[in-house]
Amino acid sequence: MTTRILRRWFVVHKWTSLVCTLFLLIVCVTGLPLLFSEQIWDTFVGDDDPPYEVLPPGTPNASLDVIVEKARALYPGQIITSVNPDDDEPAVLVSMAPSWQALKDDENYPDRPSGHWIKFDARTAKILEQSRPADAPKEPRTWTGIIMGICNRLHTSLFAYLPGRLFLGLMGGVFVASLVSGTVLYGRFMKRLPFGSVRRDRASRLTWLDLHNLLGTATLVWATVVGFTGLVNELQTPLFGLWRVTDVRQILRPYADLPVPSQDHLSSVQAAFDTAAKAAPGNEVTGLSFPGASFGSPVHYVLWTRGATPLRARLFTPVLVDARTGELTGAYPMPWYLRFLEISRPLHFGDYGGMPLKILWALLDVVVIGVLVSGLMLWVGKRRIATDARLRALGYELDDVDDAAVPALTAGIVR
Repeated sequence: MTTRILRRWFVVHKWTSLVCTLFLLIVCVTGLPLLFSEQIWDTFVGDDDPPYEVLPPGTPNASLDVIVEKARALYPGQIITSVNPDDDEPAVLVSMAPSWQALKDDENYPDRPSGHWIKFDARTAKILEQSRPADAPKEPRTWTGIIMGICNRLHTSLFAYLPGRLFLGLMGGVFVASLVSGTVLYGRFMKRLPFGSVRRDRASRLTWLDLHNLLGTATLVWATVVGFTGLVNELQTPLFGLWRVTDVRQILRPYADLPVPSQDHLSSVQAAFDTAAKAAPGNEVTGLSFPGASFGSPVHYVLWTRGATPLRARLFTPVLVDARTGELTGAYPMPWYLRFLEISRPLHFGDYGGMPLKILWALLDVVVIGVLVSGLMLWVGKRRIATDARLRALGYELDDVDDAAVPALTAGIVR
């Protein structure tokens, strides 16, 4: 490799690292509590749900039609927007609103949403809990919720919504470029030293350099995967938007001008769940949206199914069931770019291997923070060396013992 090429790689590594270091430190530090968000929430806030009724093992769930009818009886005249079985508990969440128009109007008043929900015991169809009415005072926020909310907003968008997401996605790409250029630069150099060696008996800058190279090599593969998947995850909004204006629009085009039927004359919700399970074998049905929802058809139940294994748990396949007749319209696997996006999520979050994998992800995160800090120390040290050279050229005498610039101006030298 020629000197010119080496210099170019050095410039790439230097500037890509400088540009993304601050933002990566924010992402890495906020990512640590987010890895254990469920455990933190359970420890400091707890679960205030009422205890579930103790029933014999194997007790079947109640029909979803029974639960839907109870919700309608509780709020006559309102619409049901979705029905979602809980992933971890024997519960079903029914979301309701005064009307579809009221939900659209909520966009102008986000602090006063008109929608609400009812939580049912999936086995007995008894009401467990309800959300607070829209006109009720807000529940006081806990410090845990405030801190975790800040961490989440910083980690995903820097409080800048879509522009912030796209910017962090760009920083993820810059980080990957920094990793590639660092590998090219320091690959040969690391071969000269036994792996894991840190020269503590030399200048402090060499110690920081060895530490930077060692930690970077140890986390290279993991950091590349997490950096790249972070970039992909930040593109979720435009990617889902692309899907909506292409595939989804084409699928729903024949039904776009049809009126939304009254919910009093819709087919069975339970039968729609059963139909979706048969249409997507190997998947589990996670929820149902009623006709009229913003992300759906005016005459279809939209049922979301997903893979049953940890790695496939984010691979969703929507199923359309005609809500007027109960007949299957079709199952529509997501396009390749959304499947790639969803597959990348568990690799980024480390949530597909239980607590041991989360702990490993956290340890590697801490090591990457060490790489960023050591790289920053190298840059600061180099800046100090460059500053010393400029001061000497100006005629300052520098004390090499403490390696600090002493502003003792030599008379008659500075021009």
